[in-house]
Amino acid sequence: MSSFTRGFGGRARRERDPRLPPGQYDTGADWPVLTAEVTPHFTLDRWSFTLDGLVDRAKTWTWADIQALPSSDYHGDIHCVTTWSKFDTHFHGISLDVLLDQVTIQPEARFILATSTTGYTTNMGLDDIRGGKAWLAWEFGGKPLPREHGGPIRLLVPHLYFWKSAKWVDRITLLHADEPGFWERNGYHDHGDPWTEQRYQGD
Repeated sequence: MSSFTRGFGGRARRERDPRLPPGQYDTGADWPVLTAEVTPHFTLDRWSFTLDGLVDRAKTWTWADIQALPSSDYHGDIHCVTTWSKFDTHFHGISLDVLLDQVTIQPEARFILATSTTGYTTNMGLDDIRGGKAWLAWEFGGKPLPREHGGPIRLLVPHLYFWKSAKWVDRITLLHADEPGFWERNGYHDHGDPWTEQRYQGD
């Protein structure tokens, strides 16, 4: 007759949260601060945001202009290429669809390059910021977005790794051809889908 003591079979394996993409961990209440630049200082009366490139006429909005437009919320998860994910975030801002609807996009536009006031850049397909996929966010958790997390406004593209959600963004340029941004020129993937682990060029 065979027998084994309690616990011999080892610990039961914990169920992995289905919201967690491969290679990621839940950072819980923390929100790590990661940046390649020095955190800039702003005054809102001098802040502006520009859409240019392949549009019939470039358009610039002031802080007051942006605040006067219809705003909306994002409730959901964010994922950083450094392997942390944060569940159930709440951002408030303006859908990029609202701003893109105020310019006439030339038919050859296929890509965008987002630029921050620091000079940081990141590239995406135009389709990655249309159709309710991207915002300019100025609140997190019901409070003004902290400066270290990109306040007063950052780009929010939650279906891609978070380096695409450029902090302190002040310009989006529409392009015919893809133009790699800062991290993409330094080995990160052009697209950055967390669910297929597009972390580095060649993934």
